[in-house]
Amino acid sequence: MIVSKKIKTFSTHEFMDRFFVPEPELQVMKRPEYGIFFSMEVQELIKLSKLPVPPSRSTTHILIYLTSGVATMKIGLHEVQIEANQCLVVPAGQVFSFEQYEVNEGFITVFSTDFLIGKIGSKELIEQFEFLTLWGNPKIKPSSESAPLLRLLFERILKEYQQNGLLSPLIQPFFTSILCELNTAYQPLAQGKSSSAIQLTNGFKALLYQHIRSKHRVSDYAHLLHVTPNHLNKIVKEVTSKSPSKWIDETLVLEAKVLLFQSKYSISEISAELGIYDASYFSRLFKKYVGTSPASFRQMIDLS
Repeated sequence: MIVSKKIKTFSTHEFMDRFFVPEPELQVMKRPEYGIFFSMEVQELIKLSKLPVPPSRSTTHILIYLTSGVATMKIGLHEVQIEANQCLVVPAGQVFSFEQYEVNEGFITVFSTDFLIGKIGSKELIEQFEFLTLWGNPKIKPSSESAPLLRLLFERILKEYQQNGLLSPLIQPFFTSILCELNTAYQPLAQGKSSSAIQLTNGFKALLYQHIRSKHRVSDYAHLLHVTPNHLNKIVKEVTSKSPSKWIDETLVLEAKVLLFQSKYSISEISAELGIYDASYFSRLFKKYVGTSPASFRQMIDLS
């Protein structure tokens, strides 16, 4: 058995260094505080990226708002696509990847939770933004009436960031206004369900990300949530249309994808790292959900 190590979660600095070319334009945008807050036009940043970006995690939140075109990204277990006047959110710690260049325009903002807590921010305010949680809906569709305001705010933030960085007293209040505006349009993934059912399901998802390497049975999570396995199965399936066991399998595969990219572990070592001590079972599970073996998946990464 190998010694357990956490899957790498990139800081903004590490992510930029790994997936973007060190062109002068990018160096100009990388102000000293860009690990806390970073803003740039999507169409300018994408020119400097080295695609594809394999399954990865970031310590910061990523928010993309388009004014034209489309953008597609794999977030967690699902592929998400947005178009003009729509927003895509990747919460800190969530697994994401993207593969292709797309024609679009808009803004990308990368920010830490600490950035939102300051003169006008608070933890209580942040807790209102479900889209910044791992179980939130990553796609937000603001109303057409809010588009001019959102664009104006993003443009002003970009200008302030370029000229003054976080010394500007306007960036935090303007960006908080953006989050509040988006929150008015936010639609949870689970709608029309009781609050208790949603709360239990979100609790299950949160525990899943914490314990996926050591707990693979529905009964493990039921015990942590103080409910019976049957009740957990019923509620999670009712809210998400997917059983807890499938959530567990898919999350294991997602973690495996990240390890296949970020580590040099053998397939059997990765299997053990995920708490699966039968490598052949792990390979069958991976192929069931991905359509290819772990070894073939790693080869595709190496060739990209």
